Amino acid sequence: MSLSKKHYLPIWIGIIVFLADALTKFLTQEYIPLMHHTHVYPFGGIGIFQNFLGVDFSIVHATNRGAAWGLFAEYQEYLLYLRVALIFGTLLYIIFYNKEKEYQIPLTLIVVGASGNVFDYFLYGHVIDMLHFVFGTYQYPVFNLADSAIFVGIFWLFVASWLAEKKLAKQKTTKPIKR
Repeated sequence: MSLSKKHYLPIWIGIIVFLADALTKFLTQEYIPLMHHTHVYPFGGIGIFQNFLGVDFSIVHATNRGAAWGLFAEYQEYLLYLRVALIFGTLLYIIFYNKEKEYQIPLTLIVVGASGNVFDYFLYGHVIDMLHFVFGTYQYPVFNLADSAIFVGIFWLFVASWLAEKKLAKQKTTKPIKR
């Protein structure tokens, strides 16, 4: 069985996203002081832009021992087992069951993002977050590239599924009736 260049695209995207995530977390860990809840941009971190259409963005150094937004931080070990099981389950699905080409890249992004955060657990004992947005007075929870990959992958799956259903429905309505 020969793999075409198209089959390698999700693998290359996964490698690039994983390495970019690992590099940004390493640089954050090494060069940006840990953010404390009272020490937030615009007074901490590296300001990228301020009040651009009401949005502030900075690179900070925050840690997360839980799931999204620090939820379930007291169950860090159980979350690790759950994440690893979900990663392996998704990998098995990609390898053995997924027949849809348009789902390969988004599923890869989800696996790579989850793997990047699990990798953090073993390397640092927690997840490193650094991307901090403030929308007016609302401070969005700090996140990282792995979280972004997971979000983009899930959003992409929803859009691809919606488009596939729309295409299927259109095919059903335009299909001639056999008599």
